[in-house]
Formats: sequence, structure tokens, C-alpha cells
Amino acid sequence: MKAARIVLVVVGVLVMAFGAYVLVTTVRPNRIGGLATWLLGAVVLHDAVLSPFVVGAGLLLRRTGRRLGAGVLVVVQTAVVLGCVLALVVLPEIAAKHHGQKNPTVLPFDYTTRLLVVEGVLLAVVVVALAVGIVRARRRTAPLVASTTNG
Repeated sequence: MKAARIVLVVVGVLVMAFGAYVLVTTVRPNRIGGLATWLLGAVVLHDAVLSPFVVGAGLLLRRTGRRLGAGVLVVVQTAVVLGCVLALVVLPEIAAKHHGQKNPTVLPFDYTTRLLVVEGVLLAVVVVALAVGIVRARRRTAPLVASTTNG
């Protein structure tokens, strides 16, 4: 186990060094500030918005986990993560489209509608998974009716 960690750390450091090399050799120096700002914003959004939301949803779902089952929890948590990541990726395109662009072929679609449709589909999947989980939980906990026989 210790050897695997050492290998992973060394590989991670080498990948970061290669990324830094590619950054320095391919990005003009006056563009590095904007890239650093974007990366910092991505980290802040991830740590301040996405992670607490996913952890909170996970904790809330874990409380009901004994009744609903692991499959339902996995579906709901996956939908939450997908929805959040998708929103974080698409919101800059929506903002750029709103502010206008010099070339209309760069952002040709209605990203707001498409984001809402995908988020709606994810919500529908969650509702169906929860409904199935609740029905299964009620069937498991329903008291068994003893059959009475005369004889």
C-alpha cells in the first residue's frame, strides 16, 4: 500500500510538472493571469458551492438510506453531482451568450433551455428513483397479514 502511494504521488508530481511546462511554453505570458483567475474561480465554486451541496444532500439521503436502499441513494447522489457539474460548466456559456460575442458561430445554441431540459430530466430520474425506493420500502415494512384457516 505504501509503495502504491509513493508511485501515485510521483506520477502526480510528474503530471503537474508536465502541465506547468505545457502552460509556460504554449500560453502567452499576458494570458496566464486570466487563466489563473479562471482556475481560482473554478476552485472557489467547487469548494464553496458544489462540495457543500453534494455533502449536504448525501448526509440528508444517508438518514433515509436504511429505508430507501443503496441503489436509490446512488441514483440521487449521481444526479446531484451531474446536475451541479453540468451547471458549473454551462453557466459561463450562458453568461457569454448573454453578453454577446463577436462571432455568432462560437455559441450557436440556446444553452439556457438546454441546461433546463437536462436538469429537468435529472430531476425526473431522481423523482422516479425516490418513488420506486419509497414503494419498495413500504412493501418491506408492511405487516404481513396472516392467513386464517378454519379447520
